[in-house]
Order: sequence, then C-alpha cells, then structure tokens
Amino acid sequence: MPLPGVAQASTPYRELKGSHVTAQHHAASPGRPGRAAETRHWWRQAVVYQVYPRSFADSDGDGIGDLPGVTSRLGHLAGLGVDAVWLSPFYPSQLADGGYDVADYRDVDPRLGTLDDFDALVAEAHRLGLKVMVDIVPNHSSDQHRWFQEALRSGPGSAARERYVFREGKGEDGELPPTDWVSCFGGPAWTRLPDGWWYLHLFAPQQPDFNWDNPEVRAEFRTTLRFWSDRGVDGFRVDVAHGLAKDLAAPLRDIGTVEAYDPQDLPEDGSHPFWDRDEVHDIFREWRTVFDAYDPPRIAVAEAWVRNSRRTAYATPQELGQAFNFDFLEASLHAGELRASIDTALAGARAAGATATWVLSNHDVIRHASRHGLPEGCDAEAWLLSDGRQPPLDREYGLRRALAATLLMLALPGAGYLYQGEELGLPEVADLDRGALQDPVWTRSQGRSKGRDGCRVPLPWRRTGSSYGFGSGGSWLPQPPYWGELSVEAQEGRPTAPLELYRKALHLRRELLADEALEWVGDDEAVAGGLLHFRRSGGWHCLANLSDTPRPLPAGTLLLSSAPVTGDELPPWTTAWVRTATD
Repeated sequence: MPLPGVAQASTPYRELKGSHVTAQHHAASPGRPGRAAETRHWWRQAVVYQVYPRSFADSDGDGIGDLPGVTSRLGHLAGLGVDAVWLSPFYPSQLADGGYDVADYRDVDPRLGTLDDFDALVAEAHRLGLKVMVDIVPNHSSDQHRWFQEALRSGPGSAARERYVFREGKGEDGELPPTDWVSCFGGPAWTRLPDGWWYLHLFAPQQPDFNWDNPEVRAEFRTTLRFWSDRGVDGFRVDVAHGLAKDLAAPLRDIGTVEAYDPQDLPEDGSHPFWDRDEVHDIFREWRTVFDAYDPPRIAVAEAWVRNSRRTAYATPQELGQAFNFDFLEASLHAGELRASIDTALAGARAAGATATWVLSNHDVIRHASRHGLPEGCDAEAWLLSDGRQPPLDREYGLRRALAATLLMLALPGAGYLYQGEELGLPEVADLDRGALQDPVWTRSQGRSKGRDGCRVPLPWRRTGSSYGFGSGGSWLPQPPYWGELSVEAQEGRPTAPLELYRKALHLRRELLADEALEWVGDDEAVAGGLLHFRRSGGWHCLANLSDTPRPLPAGTLLLSSAPVTGDELPPWTTAWVRTATD
C-alpha cells in the first residue's frame, strides 16, 4: 500500500491573504515544556505512549506480551521521542476483561513477569529519560480478589461483604435484580449468588464493584498508590474514575432501562445513582494528599466519560491533575467540529488549572487509521460485524486522514496520548474470526458488538517470523498476513513511512514548544472551507487542511507535513507545521 509522504524541506510560500487572529488561549507555563521530563511539571505538555502489555512484546515465547518484553523495546519509545510510557494493567487477573479484572493490586501477573521485572522496567525507562505511568482500576476488582472470595465465604451481613455492593433482590423470593441497572458490557449489572443475594458489577460479572463508602476500601487504595509510587512510578491513569461513588442508600433507585450510558444524558447536578456523583471528588482529594507527599508529586489522569462541564473537577490540582478529553477522539474531521472541541477543552483545562489532553486511539476504540477511512455516517459497529467488508475500508485514505489528525493533535497545547502501534499506521483488524475473540463485550452483548480485540492485536516488529517479531511462539490474537509490511523493521528509515513522521514530529515538537498559548488565525469562512490554522509561541504555525480542496499556505519555511507538499498550496487532508516569514 502506498503511504503518504513526509515533507520537511525549507519551502517559500506566498502570504495567506486576509488572515487574522480570531481567538487566543493562554495558560500559565511553569517552564519550557519541551524539557518536560526535567521538571516537576513534566506532564503538562508531555507525550505519553500507552502500552497494552499483552500485545506489545513477548520475551518468553508463550504468545503473551510481558514486562521483560516491554523493557526490551523501551529504546523504540525513547527513539520515537515520547516523554512517558503508560502501562495498561499487568496485575494478576483471570483476564475476564483483558486485565481490568484485578485479583491483586500490588503484584504482577506471573504470565507477565515479577515485581523484579517491573522494577527493572522502571529503572530502564528512567535511564532512557522516560516517565512511567500505570493503570489503577479502583471501581471494581476481579471476583478472584481475596476480599471478594472472603465475602463469598462470610455470607450476608458480614464486614467482608461491606467492601462490595451486595443487596437482596426484588420479587416474592428475591428472584429479581435489586434495580434495573445494566452493565456496560450488556445485560444486567447484578448477578445472583447461591445464597440468594445479588452483587453489583457495572462491567462483567467477574468484576464486582467496590463500595467506596467503606473506609477499608479507601485505605487499601491509598496503600496501593504508595506501593507503586515507592517503586518509582511517576503517575497513574485512573480507570472509570467517574464511577466510584454510588448512591447506596436504601431503597436503591431504578433509572429506567437503557441500552448504554451516554455522558450527555448524565445530570448536571451529580445526582445519577452511580456515574459522576459529586462524592467521587472527596476520594480524589484524598488521593492528592498521597501524590503530594512525593517529590516530584505524582500525577494522574482520569478516564471520566462525563459532560464537558463536569470534567473540570477531576483535572484540578486538588484532585488528579488531568482528565481525558474524549470529545476530541469522538469528533469527526470537520474543521468546525474539531475547532469547537479544541476550544472547549482548552477553556476547561484553563478553568481547572490543568492542561488539556488529546487522544485519537486507545485500547477501547477502533484505531483512528480505520475510523477515518470509513464513509461519513458509517455505523462503525456494523462495519466491524461485517468483518470490515461493508463498506470496504479505504486504508490509504484513512491513513492519510489519520496522519493529518495526528500532526494537528501534536501541535496543540497540552498532553498528547498515543496508543501503541499508531506510529506504524496500524489499522483495526476487523476480520478476526469469531472463535478468536476474547473481549467480554462479544459474549455479553450476545453477538451484537464484536468488541475491542481488533485494536489489541499484537504489534509487528519484523517483516517475517511466527509473530512478526512479537515473540517466538505466535501471538494470543491472530495477526493479519500484511502485518509484516507495517512492522517497525519495514518502516525503519523510509522517509514516507508513518513511523518516520511520528519520530520527526515528536522530536521537532520538543524543539518548538514554549508556553501553552494558542492563537487562532483565519476567519469563519476559512474554517467552513475545512482549514484549521493556529499560531504557537515561538513563531510557528499549524495548518490542517481537512477538506478535498487544496488551500494556500503562508510564506515561510515548511517544518513538517503529514503528506508531501509542493508549490504554495496545502494538499487535501494534510497538516503542516510552518515557520512564517512574518513571525
């Protein structure tokens, strides 16, 4: 497949007529963000690379990625130019939800290594100048966690059961669930035990929800945060941060059956029975006391699927410090929609005293190289269920649009979060055989949703081999036959490869970043025509042509572009970084 080229030559352009500054965004900058890893504020404009350990690199040939495998490939991340690595769960787990069902929060799954392996990973990352973040999963544990097993043995009314949410059912014999709450993975959010009682699980039945009203639960997680911080962890990604606090006062409230929870449907006043309640912020203020006991303070980013107006609280310095901005991920590549999303995120971050976060892919969504290759209005879930056949994916078009979006994202003030393999331009593996699927979404939805395995297929490092360099013993999810030509080895040193664009962009970004200011350039007509243009401090501009029509470039020096640029026009679906003649 031909890939978009990368331009970085010095090229003169004519002045962009009629441009003007239409809006400004400023945030206090504690120092030069390009030297993020050298300061206590390293996170403000850092680029963080998410590693899904089971799919990154396998050191022992069992087909499953592991911590020594991650350590062996940290040089790739340092060379790429990221500031930090975020590890998805590596804890002991029955893998009912890809590791997000944690059986022990202060250990390593034996299939993935040992605590000594973790310490070696952190030491090597720090030697290479990389910070380390880990996933913390506080809403629920595995049903194999010692506390839940104790609760099952102890029976109704016991102190052990107070750590979770157990209730009697409705109906003459308690045969009906306590409420109509539904699981995020499909089906009821309650499972009945042989003793007749029900327990709550907002996700899979193997993931019972903690009762965060219980002081033991709160103390246990503070201990866990200290445990990993003492081992050198620099920060945490907080899973389901908006779900911890729940209204458990009797009687529990029904909400009216829904198929899925939409953040825009949540009440503004924090009164939902279990999502985004005001009380959750008391928990994170307690966590902040733990974070601030370290020098430098530990940081955290909230995975909080909430309204924009409610996201700010999670990101304040008194709580976690950052919150994921999923609106940017979910936005179409319409210039007007993206600009609105950017403005909202920057305003929210400014109000919180934090910085914005930007993300296009992660372990829970269809990879953006495929998402942006689908026709507008396409039902992505239906596309997955058709094994990627209907409609057929235009991979070249999708990759071109994805790289344009990425270069736009990396020019924005704030922290960028990358997902493993996106630097290779990997597409979603949509045609996984049903028999290979492992995501509980597939079974819990009774086949209505194919789940998230397609973005978790193990990475290709080499052109050939049983798993394209992932390991010597195959891979836990099957890799497609074209994986080798998308591998690190295949792209290494090729100027037109996505890998080289990411490397150039990340290293250039470090040189260019100064403060956290952004100034929009151009009028509403330009935005309506598909052009996003903003200026960053230091005299460099980002122009993203999100249309099918070429757009003019200002006179100056082309620093980098997501596709080849010739002449004085920005081609369709191309982003460029430019130092203009007038700055």
